[in-house]
Amino acid sequence: MGAIKVVLRQKPDAEGKLPLAIRITKDRKSSFIYVGHSVFEKDWDDKSQTVKKSHPNSARLNNFLLLKKAEANDKLLELESEKKTVSSKAVKETLKPTVGLTFFAQAQEYLENLRLAGKYVQFQSQRSRYNALVEFLKGKDVAFSDITPSLLMHYRAWLEGKRQIKERSVINHLLLIRDVFSKAIKDNSKIEKYYPFGKGKVSLKFPQSQKMGLSKEEVVKIENLDLIQGSPIDHARNIWLISFYFAGIRVSDVLKLKWTDFQEDRLHYTMGKNNKPGSLKISERAIKILDKYRSKKDSTNLIFHELRSLPNLDNEFEVQRKVAFANRAIIKQLKKIAELAGIDKKLSMHISRHTFGNLSGETIPVQMLQKLYRHSSITTTIGYQANFINREADEALEKVLGF
Repeated sequence: MGAIKVVLRQKPDAEGKLPLAIRITKDRKSSFIYVGHSVFEKDWDDKSQTVKKSHPNSARLNNFLLLKKAEANDKLLELESEKKTVSSKAVKETLKPTVGLTFFAQAQEYLENLRLAGKYVQFQSQRSRYNALVEFLKGKDVAFSDITPSLLMHYRAWLEGKRQIKERSVINHLLLIRDVFSKAIKDNSKIEKYYPFGKGKVSLKFPQSQKMGLSKEEVVKIENLDLIQGSPIDHARNIWLISFYFAGIRVSDVLKLKWTDFQEDRLHYTMGKNNKPGSLKISERAIKILDKYRSKKDSTNLIFHELRSLPNLDNEFEVQRKVAFANRAIIKQLKKIAELAGIDKKLSMHISRHTFGNLSGETIPVQMLQKLYRHSSITTTIGYQANFINREADEALEKVLGF
């Protein structure tokens, strides 16, 4: 009898997470089937083959692993009952999708994996793009071999014509197809020959966009607006300013802030996007805003109210769903703030990050900016900050026109 076990493979991704796999062992030989999810080693219990409760979506992921393990066990028993000898590789091959696996089936599994990983925003966006592809194909599922560069060119034209969407959004729709292909190829390398992207095929390149932050004067205008304390518009301003005062931390991280995150005049928090920890000094400006909320402390220990209705913050999918709803409400108020302050730029939560980048300009060493932004690579910081560094270009222009 062979053995089936869920294990962590020791090949970390860019975030330091390790991929989960079903290990099939037969006659001292093992084969592995990757399940499409990765976790940090600290969140894995090898003895029980389960994800620990410290993982934000442990319950759903454990149920998923249980199903995958049961599927492998059933297939092993079936093969052993049919043949006297069966290898671990044979079990793996019967469990892997066949070349003829339809695209929609694999896309649906891809979407479910996003849901299991707690990625609400990505799930919602990708599901919408998946529905667009279903509409384009008139509900008819296709094999991977049918998704050719020619088909994708027709799809691109359809998106631009019927859906009236811009180039950046078109690329996002095509990226969904690329991601599903990549997932399918991991399950079955034979699908790779049908891959429609790359040199001489369909190119995926985002059009360049200009990131724009506010000026110092515009930030001061927002700070000085006379708003009714405790009103929705005042609350939205406070959320935006807290984000800005702490180097543009993302709205999901702002709404998850707890009073216990503030110790010894510093904010200690782990960035949700890449799990990078760090701390920042609390400015006097930030203290003034936080003081407005001290009287509203409750058992959740959360500073802001948006996530207090959740029983806890363990279910990342529900947390991100709540954050998405809250962000929409905040953006509505920020639009009013921009109008009251006489700011003609689009004001959003992410603009607080761009504003910090704009004001820091070339005055802060790029290594320090990397630390403040918590980018994994300094190359990312350099590319990001390039949007806000204009001195050399301005000086060059002045040399030409200064006559």
